[in-house]
Amino acid sequence: MASAESRSQRVGFVGAGRMAEAIAQGLIRAGKVEAKQVLASAPTDRNLCHFRALGCQTTHSNQEVLQNCSLVIFATKPHILPAVLAEVAPIVTLEHILVSVAAGVSLSTIEKLLPAGTSVFRISPNLPCVVQEGAMVLARGCHVRSEEASLLQNLLEACGQCEEVPEAYVDIHTGLSGSGVAFVCTFAEALAEGAIKMGMPSGLAHRIAAQTLLGTAKMLQQEGRHPAQLRTDVLTPAGTTIYGLHVLEQGGLRAATMSAVEAATQRAKELSRK
Repeated sequence: MASAESRSQRVGFVGAGRMAEAIAQGLIRAGKVEAKQVLASAPTDRNLCHFRALGCQTTHSNQEVLQNCSLVIFATKPHILPAVLAEVAPIVTLEHILVSVAAGVSLSTIEKLLPAGTSVFRISPNLPCVVQEGAMVLARGCHVRSEEASLLQNLLEACGQCEEVPEAYVDIHTGLSGSGVAFVCTFAEALAEGAIKMGMPSGLAHRIAAQTLLGTAKMLQQEGRHPAQLRTDVLTPAGTTIYGLHVLEQGGLRAATMSAVEAATQRAKELSRK
């Protein structure tokens, strides 16, 4: 087992899927942690090869991760997490900070499976963490100290925006931002296909659609204005934009998008109850 000092300098991942890789890549790219200080575990080499490509250490033993790292991110499938926590619980100490990415598994459920007093967080990241433009929220368990929350938030900000929220908001964030990546991709694809229909080459249309979303998002973020204000800036009387917006309203884009976020949030809440 590693010394307490060496453990404190390492970040562990239990589960090595796409989201774990995205967070690890963000931390390494931002210089928050060296690749050799990251240790990831998974049952097979199928996903661990991606961590090795980043220069990280890997193992098939979940307990080895806990023995060598004080900050451990559990990125397993939700239905697997309880068994994994039961497996590692005997070696969890009060020095550990344990972070769950599993959608729908509550802090109280996690805390019941671990020794009393364990510092536990839930985080809800999204896939753009891999390019350090993620949108994340974190919720703290009842035994977390303020300095631990600050440490984790500082680390995760290497992957994008990270805000601490009440646990009740985590499922909403899943519907808004986790699933929202797919909703935005669907809209970007539709934008490009509209241009293709009008005669623009596919590759060019998709590049311009992606840049349009990127530029708009940066303006919303950097100027801090409500989307309706920015939308108004593009409108001119009897111009092209108002004609297009009229068609979007006829198609129910606004209502459909709101319903999509609602449906994804409700599904996350259903998973929480199972």
